[in-house]
Amino acid sequence: MNVIELHSECWEHLQARRVQLPHSLLLAGPRGLGKFDLARRFAASLLCESPQANGEACDHCLACNWLSQGNHPDFRLLQPEALAESDSDDAGEGKEAKESGKKASQQITIDQVRALDDFLHVGTHRHGLRVVIVCPAEAMNRSTANALLKTLEEPAPGTLFLLVSNEPERLLPTIRSRCQSVAVPLPSVERSKAWLAAAGTTGGERWLALAGGAPLLAAELGASGERLLIDALLGQLSRGASLDPLVAAAALEKIVKAEKGGTPMKRLMEWAQKWFVDMSLAASGLPVRYFVDESKQIAGLVTRTDPQRVLAFARKALQYKRHSEHPLNSRLFLEDFFMGYAALFDRR
Repeated sequence: MNVIELHSECWEHLQARRVQLPHSLLLAGPRGLGKFDLARRFAASLLCESPQANGEACDHCLACNWLSQGNHPDFRLLQPEALAESDSDDAGEGKEAKESGKKASQQITIDQVRALDDFLHVGTHRHGLRVVIVCPAEAMNRSTANALLKTLEEPAPGTLFLLVSNEPERLLPTIRSRCQSVAVPLPSVERSKAWLAAAGTTGGERWLALAGGAPLLAAELGASGERLLIDALLGQLSRGASLDPLVAAAALEKIVKAEKGGTPMKRLMEWAQKWFVDMSLAASGLPVRYFVDESKQIAGLVTRTDPQRVLAFARKALQYKRHSEHPLNSRLFLEDFFMGYAALFDRR
């Protein structure tokens, strides 16, 4: 099952736009849905010289060959350098870029936008369409966004901009106003499970829950070393009142430091936040959303604390997340976090 089958309704909506294309479309939705892959396939279908009946590219014509080799003269992709180094099909939506000797940029630069000038003001190769994908669009700072805005305000004829965004609220309102939005929703659980099974992901149901229903993110989590980080964190959080904050901090620091590149501390705090969401749900008598396999443990933990204290610490966890990428001292950071968590429970 490919991403088009995963989002068949959205694909049909995009194909209907071919009759009268706007100059810019904004594909928006949670990360890990396959929006980037969907945008690439739509771009391929528009550039293809012999598209199939459902609009998909034929993958055999000269234009398709150019695109697959990364040298189609009427196509440009703007993305951060860090994501360009990733092999992920869902670049910009899930995977954290690994650091190399020289740290790659996490932003789309103004020079990348300015480099479009020549591309936009020469004729297309076969008098067809030009396509520019910007992903993730929220990776533009204000200067870059304003440079792109000038292009969107005075679009070159025969040009389509496809902006892909996990967080469209972070885009300039003026950018959003120049685009027609296409919402990419979460697929049904049944369809996502079928997609994960076809992708060979084991334990798909668990990873799908942890990914908030996003199938590509679930597949990425199931195929990565994230299991070690998650299991180590849960092994400590599930202790509740018996948790030793100093031991927990030492254990997690060891795992965080063992990971080369990426942002393991930030991801650790993101998983912790999901744990607190589930604790809050369980305290209200609702089913957990993320850690479904640990639902009984969570239900037992909330009987030893007060829901208001859980909510208060969950709000404090937002501060931990903000400081997690650059903690002054990772051991002290984790000790403070686990001490606050342990204090939620009585010790009778």
